[in-house]
Amino acid sequence: MPATQPEPNAPHGPLPTGGTVRPITRWGTPPMHTAQARVTEFDDELRSLVADMVATMYAADGVGLAACQIGVDRAVVVFDCPDAEGVHTVGVICNPEVVLPEGKERVLDDSDEGCLSFPGSFVECARPDFATVTGQGLDGEPVEFSGDGLLARCLQHETDHTKGTVFGDRISDRARKKLKKQHEKAASEFPPGWPAED
Repeated sequence: MPATQPEPNAPHGPLPTGGTVRPITRWGTPPMHTAQARVTEFDDELRSLVADMVATMYAADGVGLAACQIGVDRAVVVFDCPDAEGVHTVGVICNPEVVLPEGKERVLDDSDEGCLSFPGSFVECARPDFATVTGQGLDGEPVEFSGDGLLARCLQHETDHTKGTVFGDRISDRARKKLKKQHEKAASEFPPGWPAED
């Protein structure tokens, strides 16, 4: 019998289900490189958008996704990501703001990072090894998530998306060239409609 997966850590409730998988928007196209519009209406339209984001994230085998990554100008992210101990946390954050350690508490982790909007490529990207993100949930209620390991990286990466920043903006020219070369080599695995038409 296959081992049962432990229940994820869902401090603000489970991720919505029943969404439709959409094509993922690539770097270099709108609205990937501009700050996203704040979420002001917490309604059925938002819930439907988030359900589509969740379905798309899972179809692409990702650990996080921002609305701009399916072409929607809205400051909202979803994630299902393990921390340094392997515990998965799931959540939805509208209008996210990241809080990072400072001074002696700030320790950089230069692990590999990738992006579903530039698929098939990974390079080292130094980020603080712990992060807290605050914002609002699907009903407008305050939410907060904190974590280390990959979860810290994911929270920072997805919040960056809502500010119009991709992780390629945070690495050296040399690393960017390496990233581009890997991306081009893997292009045939990720056709334009991926993962919706995969």
